[in-house]
This record gives sequence, C-alpha cells and structure tokens, in this order.
Amino acid sequence: MTATDILPRVVIVGRPNVGKSSIFNRVVGERRAIVEDEPGTTRDRLEADVEWLDRRFRIIDTGGFETNEQNVYAPLIMGQVRAAIDAAAVVIFVVDARDGLTASDYDMAEVVRRAQRPTILVANKADNEAREHAGIAEASALGFGEPLPVSALHDVNIRTMLDMAVALLPDVPLLPESDRTRVAIIGRPNVGKSMLVNAILGQERVIVSDVAGTTRDAIDTEIDTPEGAFTLIDTAGVRRPGKLGTGVERHSVLRTTRAVERCDVAVLVVDGTEGVTAQDTHIAGIAVENAKGLVIAVNKTDLWDDPAERRAWAERQMRSRIRFVPWALYTFISALERRGLSELLTLVQAAREARRRRIPTPELNAILAKAVREHVPPVVHNRRFKLFYATQAGIDPPTFVLFVNDPELVHFSYRRYLERAIREAADFEGTAIKLVFRARSGEDTRS
Repeated sequence: MTATDILPRVVIVGRPNVGKSSIFNRVVGERRAIVEDEPGTTRDRLEADVEWLDRRFRIIDTGGFETNEQNVYAPLIMGQVRAAIDAAAVVIFVVDARDGLTASDYDMAEVVRRAQRPTILVANKADNEAREHAGIAEASALGFGEPLPVSALHDVNIRTMLDMAVALLPDVPLLPESDRTRVAIIGRPNVGKSMLVNAILGQERVIVSDVAGTTRDAIDTEIDTPEGAFTLIDTAGVRRPGKLGTGVERHSVLRTTRAVERCDVAVLVVDGTEGVTAQDTHIAGIAVENAKGLVIAVNKTDLWDDPAERRAWAERQMRSRIRFVPWALYTFISALERRGLSELLTLVQAAREARRRRIPTPELNAILAKAVREHVPPVVHNRRFKLFYATQAGIDPPTFVLFVNDPELVHFSYRRYLERAIREAADFEGTAIKLVFRARSGEDTRS
C-alpha cells in the first residue's frame, strides 16, 4: 500500500452540468502542491492528490448523477458515484445556483444523506448577489445546512470551500515513535530546571550547578515512567531582555524559544521562595504565543518554613500575576527532595491529552449557537457579527475555524467569551486553544 492509497478522499458529486469539473479544475489550479494527476478509467472521473493548509488529500471529480433511463451511461455512472461516496472522507455536493434544483438534485441528496459522510453543500455559479441569494434559499431545502455560494468561473469562495473540506478531514494517526510527550523545562536561571530533570531521570544526566546560567544548550532526554513516555528538553534560563549579553547568552535564549516551539507541553519552573516574577510571566507568554500546553511547577518547597501559608501565598500570586493563562495547570514540587514529581508528570500528560481532544462538529455548533443566543454579539459600526458555521480544524493545539460574515466585527472580548464557552463545554485545561475567524472571502483573524 502506498502513501497515496491511504490519503483521505474528498469527492465532488452532483448532477450533470452543475460545474463539478470546473470546481475540480479550479482546485487543481489553486493547489499548494500536486503529487500526480491520474485520469480514471470511469467516464467523466478525474483524481488528483492535493496539499492545502499542510494537509494532503485526494480530490475526486465524479460523473454527473442523474436518473435518466435514456442515458445508457447513467447506471454505470450512478454506481461509480455511490462507490466514490462510500470511500469518501468528505463529500462536496454541488448544485446550480443559477438554474435551481431538479429531481436529480433531490435524488443525489438522498444518496449522500444515506452515506452519512461529512458533507459541504456548494451552490456553484453564484456569479452575482441576486443569484447567490436565490440559489442559497432554494438549495437550503436539501437539508444540508446553509449552502456555500461559489463561482468556479470567477474563483469566488473556492479557498473557503477547501478550508472547510480540510477542517473535516480525519487526523492522520501518530506514528508510535512520535508518541512521546515532548516537555520543555523552562524558567528563569537558577530556579532548579536541571535539578528537576535529574530528579525525574533519577540520575545525574544533566549538569547541575548553583551558578546561574550553567546550562547553555537545550538537551533532549527520553524516559519512560508509570505516568507515560516523555522526551525532556532542558533549556538555558531566560534572562530579562535588559540583561541579555551577546554571543553565548543570546544564543541560549534562542535555543529556549526553539525548544518551546517544538515541545507539546512547557513546564514553567518557578522559585517558590521568590514567588512569581515579571520574568516568569514573560516566559509563560512564550508558551502561550506558541499555543502550547503549560504546567507551572512551583519548586523549592522544601525551603518553606510554613508550607500551608506559603502554598496559599503562591496560589494567590499565580491567580493575580499569571491571570492571562487561567487554563494553566500548576503543582508544587521539590526537585531536591524529589517530591511531587508523579503529580507533575500526571498533569503534563493531562495537558497533552487535552491537546488531542476533539469536539464533534454538531456538538461544537450547538455550543457556539447557545453561547451566541445567551450573549448577543455587540453592534460594531452599525453591523453585527454573525456566525454561520464552525468546525474543529485540528489538534495539537485544538484549533477551531469559525466561518463568519466579517472577522473585523468580532470584538476581542467576544472572542474570549466564545473561547470560554468552548472550554466550559469540553476539558481543555492545560493547553492553549486557537480560534480562527474566517470570512467567506477567505480572510481571517486569529485569537
């Protein structure tokens, strides 16, 4: 079996002359990369391997589906269309916005509905506003939700259609060798990062010193524990920008940033005797900017004279000084005495699992519809934000694409509100999530 054989399939279906082949050709023309074009042996069928938004899939153009006994090819084409739908990961069902629906459209809709595949209803030939509104109104009767108006001729909404198709594709399974949780140990100099790595490993695998800045390079170490399989990435301490030197020190900062970029979960080590500092919040921001999981490990608890009082003090500090990441998990440890390590690794795994969590599309749309009903979006410049459709586009981090009338109408506070609605409905504690607001023109803004 080749890689091409296991690619998910996006199948374009519809009755004759609705513009399926024009859409196929437009997709091929808009491709990021094409591996091969392969004309099929079946009449009017073409296939191509396409890459879009870093996802590869095979797009298939099928013959026109019609229940016409006078067409000698009709039974053969209908059989091939049904077979293509059965093997599809996503179906693009095309109707004609200009000529309206026919009996064949309703027959095609019944075939697609029975197959129970994720389906995007597309109203092609929506070449002007009047035609677009008329075509959408009529096509809505097919029962696949609000159609997406496109024009293959004028390249209108083709990119949006591809965005929606990619968002519905299944995730590619992770290879076993890639299934380790990559953990970047980050923090200010001399907070105990290297000692924590050694405590987890149970041996002196990383140099430990009381001299701030001993660690210069990011060091990767693999370990299997009862809590899971990890790759630990120890890093140099990140100093305040004003204290950055040239040469080695500056390269240490760059290596730390790169370590965060390639990790799944960052563990921010905080000195429990000093509390959360401005530099700690800056380092936490690096993990947030890269949309990573975040666990805060308050270290050096062995030096606390009144553990209960100091723990309450540390919790108050985190709530006030790291309030921009209320979803971060935290725990209290002593790397010196190897206390709290099992709980730390358990939280890291919980954050990693949250990054893999997926909300089914119907459930996500129900969550957001309820949120919009309960808190109507504000009017911005005499216009109101409208949400058409949402889907989870990916994991690691969980990424949600919301198709709206105009992303500029989504106020920052309302984006935060919608994010909270998603978080409250599903357990995404421990990880950043992304919301992508995309207009039907393909423009987007991110939160």
